[in-house]
Amino acid sequence: MFKQKISLFVSILFIVNLSYADEGLWIPKLIKDQEGKMKSMGMAISAEEIYSENSASLKDAVLHFGGGCTAEIISDQGLILTNHHCGYSRIQSHSSLENNYLKNGFWAENMDAELPNPGLTVTRIVSMKNVTSEVLAGLDKKMSDEQYAEKIETNIEAIGKNATEGTHYDFQIRPFYEGNQFYLIIKEVFKDVRLVGAPPSSIGKYGFDSDNWVWPRHTGDFSIFRVYANKDNKPADYSKDNVPYKPIRSLVISTQGIKPGDFTMVYGFPGTTYSYLYSKKLDLIINKALPLAIEMRENNLSIIDKAMRNSEEIAIQYAAKQSRISNAWKKWIGQTKGLNRFNAIEKKIELENRFSNAVQKDKKLKKLYSEIYSDLDRELESYEKYYLAYTLWKELVYYGPELIRFVNGLERNVNSEDSLDIKKASLNKRIENFYKNYNPDIDQALLEKSSELFFTKVEPSLLNQDLKTILEKHQYNYSAMAKNIFNASIFTDEKRIKEWADKYEGGREMLSKDLAYLLVKAIYDFYLENIEEEFRAAGNRIDEIEKLYMEAQMKVLPEEKNYYPNANSTLRVSYGQVNGYEPMDAVVYQFQTTADGIMEKYIPESYEYDLPEKLRTLIQNQDFGNYADKGNLPVCFIASNHTSGGNSGSPVFNANGELIGINFDRTWESTMSDMMFNPEICRNISVDMRYILFIIDKFAGAQRLIDEMRIN
Repeated sequence: MFKQKISLFVSILFIVNLSYADEGLWIPKLIKDQEGKMKSMGMAISAEEIYSENSASLKDAVLHFGGGCTAEIISDQGLILTNHHCGYSRIQSHSSLENNYLKNGFWAENMDAELPNPGLTVTRIVSMKNVTSEVLAGLDKKMSDEQYAEKIETNIEAIGKNATEGTHYDFQIRPFYEGNQFYLIIKEVFKDVRLVGAPPSSIGKYGFDSDNWVWPRHTGDFSIFRVYANKDNKPADYSKDNVPYKPIRSLVISTQGIKPGDFTMVYGFPGTTYSYLYSKKLDLIINKALPLAIEMRENNLSIIDKAMRNSEEIAIQYAAKQSRISNAWKKWIGQTKGLNRFNAIEKKIELENRFSNAVQKDKKLKKLYSEIYSDLDRELESYEKYYLAYTLWKELVYYGPELIRFVNGLERNVNSEDSLDIKKASLNKRIENFYKNYNPDIDQALLEKSSELFFTKVEPSLLNQDLKTILEKHQYNYSAMAKNIFNASIFTDEKRIKEWADKYEGGREMLSKDLAYLLVKAIYDFYLENIEEEFRAAGNRIDEIEKLYMEAQMKVLPEEKNYYPNANSTLRVSYGQVNGYEPMDAVVYQFQTTADGIMEKYIPESYEYDLPEKLRTLIQNQDFGNYADKGNLPVCFIASNHTSGGNSGSPVFNANGELIGINFDRTWESTMSDMMFNPEICRNISVDMRYILFIIDKFAGAQRLIDEMRIN
């Protein structure tokens, strides 16, 4: 079963029937295959205008922002739009009590005042090419798994080198359809990206956690950056000599308005979806793993949120951290509810029954695919305890106490082969960056509560002896353990660690007896020694079966749907229409919100619903400039586009390929679309360009930015 690694099924992709009108995350290079459907829904432009490698097209104005969001170019001087929450950590990094850009907003008066962001990149996709046969060249079923993987890696490096040699381009080769196809993606990566403007969080995050993943929405979720290049218009590291990038294509902004039924297209970089899961794996995720992760994050958020509300300094320090934890937490809650409400597991079982019946009726299909479900059952049985342990470990390490990640970073510093001078410089920089935004009281509370959850939920037989020893020493009293560590460790006090750094000689001797170091080492050893090998091995075996299952579904049940590849952070197109929806009995949601709703939610001094005085005045005086629609100001709208994480910041186009909004969220009911899309209920949320322009123009008075744009 596992040796059936080479799946030649490309022809299947072009014979499946069209269904699910709005579902799909389509490869732009193949968007011609969807052109007829898109035009029947109202699209007025051609597929060539969406994606072209021979002339400028919309794809050239769509950028991968920081590797996790999307942005779009809106001027011929490299001005780009993305979400406020995508630029949030950059806005936070420039903020202080003296210049609190999160609270007050930031608007550069001129280009010289635009702020650099070390490490931030934006990426333009140059081209995409199916290279499946080249990637799989020379493979043999007799190869071991290691030989197989090594050969593929060798092929990938050769393909990429041949495609980019002599150019300034980078490349990546990504698997699609669960590894049945591979695409070569040529990309241009820009490294000088500067902050130009951002509204205050009371606009950019209006509603904060309460409104996150919720409709109706009244959030001005946008921020503005600019891409800089060298004098030859090529990507370059930050330099004062760099100049604004001259793009191949920038977008035209439409202020003509929208109405129900209007065609919409979202262009961006959705992160990860799981549309073709086996029912028992879906059950493992939504009924076992996600509840553990939700509980861990809920605990952490309760501690951080309380502290942020009581201190402006902590609110600045922990703003990006809190957002990083809360976003997925609330999504997972909605996702679980939606999938259970719409009987996702039962629907998967129904599909699996149809699949099994079809396979049993055909001798060739039976020989190829009859053991898929039994093989998945067997592997999932051994995989489950490691998957759940990994889920708990990941939540503790990556979203729990910061101390864990900080100490682990110091361990890497100790083990590096750099000179002592370089090690000390790196160490001091790490300390400076860490303590700028660190509160030990919050972290002690996080360690106490999250470690208690971790140790009481994890499979006891998987714990390593070092962790057991630490627990036994503190008699399983997690409060005492956290207090002891924070009182004694050099890493929990800025003064102590700076004194330690002054004496640092590059070795681990000074770490070996520190209580925080011993705990962190034991936590990482737990994963490395007791989890990783079995977790990865079982996961790889399941991946191989799922690869075959992907091929099988398309071949055995071609009439089920128009099969699109799962999202994998590569450029995709989705299309739909502006429309409201009915989330439950007797509840009807309209397609658009207005400034009236902003004022209806307004609560003075509220952490989530306070508003700047100037915005209140503009709304109360109906001073909307040229951006009103029938006397009111549009704020956000919903449509039936299939989106996912990573689509944050994506441009939303009308039928003419003009920019009408920026995608920033999904409705709570829609979060299930990562695993099951329902066109009747799934809606993406976008901030209307008219509201964005109103904030830039009337609220911020940034006329120089308006003057750069092409506005229809």
